[in-house]
Amino acid sequence: MELLSNLALGMSVAFTPENLAYAFLGALLGTLIGVLPGIGPLATIAMLLPITYVLPPVAGLIMLAGIYYGAQYGGSTTAILVNLPGEISAVVTVLDGHAMAKNGRAGAALSIAALGSFFAGSVATLLLAAFSPPLAEVAFKFGPAEYFSLMVLGLIGAVVLASGSLLKAICMILLGLLLGMVGTDVNSGVARYAFNIPELQDGIDFAAVAMGVFGFAEVLNNLELRDKRVALTSKIGSLYPNKQEFKEAAPAVLRGTAIGSCLGILPGGGAVLSSFASYTLEKKIAKEPQRFGKGHPAGVAGPESANNAAAQTSFIPLLTLGIPGNAVMALMVGAMTIHNIQPGPQVITSHPELFWGLIASMWIGNLMLVVLNLPLVGLWVKLLQVPYKILYPAILVFCSVGVYTLNYNVFDVFVTAAFGLIGYVWAKLKVEGAPLLLGLVLGPMMEENFRRALLLSRGDFMTFVERPLSAVLLGIAAVLVIFVTLPAIRKKREETFVEED
Repeated sequence: MELLSNLALGMSVAFTPENLAYAFLGALLGTLIGVLPGIGPLATIAMLLPITYVLPPVAGLIMLAGIYYGAQYGGSTTAILVNLPGEISAVVTVLDGHAMAKNGRAGAALSIAALGSFFAGSVATLLLAAFSPPLAEVAFKFGPAEYFSLMVLGLIGAVVLASGSLLKAICMILLGLLLGMVGTDVNSGVARYAFNIPELQDGIDFAAVAMGVFGFAEVLNNLELRDKRVALTSKIGSLYPNKQEFKEAAPAVLRGTAIGSCLGILPGGGAVLSSFASYTLEKKIAKEPQRFGKGHPAGVAGPESANNAAAQTSFIPLLTLGIPGNAVMALMVGAMTIHNIQPGPQVITSHPELFWGLIASMWIGNLMLVVLNLPLVGLWVKLLQVPYKILYPAILVFCSVGVYTLNYNVFDVFVTAAFGLIGYVWAKLKVEGAPLLLGLVLGPMMEENFRRALLLSRGDFMTFVERPLSAVLLGIAAVLVIFVTLPAIRKKREETFVEED
């Protein structure tokens, strides 16, 4: 009954004209950036962070959340129609989605992707509503030692679940932790690693880093393609899947929803890993695995359901524990702190209208996305025909303006440009940038809780293993490290991402 009353509160908040408008705006922007390769939700949310200064907290978070899960929808449109994923989580959708389009079933593929995403998003939002309050109750028992151990587990989880080389992921985490130490020491007030540069005394802004690594660098990578996008020239066809396609897609939607809901909660999981894991599972259990890559409906339904479910459940660790599970959630931390809201278990009790309003808006946003993605397919096709050489200057200008307005400081723009070049080099070396951002965000929080735990224990390092919750979290982290170093597991982990090549 309490859950129903809380959801009623959320609906009353979400159904105000202002919040409905921002939910629609977020869904529309999310679809747009998903359709257009080269921006992505990370760069867009980073760019729009300054706008949340002037918006009410609930409206700002509703809009940013809509951008995130909306991008998962939009990415599938480009993947199916143009053979180019608009969002990285749609990489595997290309394989069977575009094959269906070439077989004259583009409309059916788009419907399967949209309806699967809607179902998965709705189920994942229900899980978010049901499990967040109990988890928040557990989080109230956390002290500095437990929070430090939880962040250690989060960073190790990000390394274990990151695609690509383990060594590269570890290096990126460590680099992020080091960058997080730049600035003024909270305890002593002494500048660290600032090199007498006044702008560095407040630290490196994570939004500027995110914009460079995921925004500027992506534009540079896309310019190399020399605009090889070729929109589908044949007709999209009927939007209704036939009986056989529905029969093959429905179980994949259920499995994808389950995978995405679980992996979205894990630190470092998120939409990308979920879509890869779902596609791998569907191919493993299929009676005719040779059909995958040639237009199998399950190859569209599973990954698209998984990435949208993961996008919703990734809010659980942020809202209940205050720990961002992925790079986008790290930016959501910034959006909340702008309004002096500390992410964590106190959000549910101190700001119930924000928490339940955000959850209710996700249901509304998912419904809006179905309306935006299917009837407006023709519009997205026209948009895809715009030459990238026209789009990229506008993207760079908007990104630069967004970074500048964070602190009204030109130095941040130079930081973004520098990380854009660095991110471009990393992309060539197949180094994933997301662990860096997690390390940058979690580093200062880890240091603060580590110091606080030692102050309370009078310098006794055993406090981290003597406290039961902290010991369990560190134990899980140790098991993960041992588990991922086993040769058989390492081989399986590499196979999970083989479809990316």
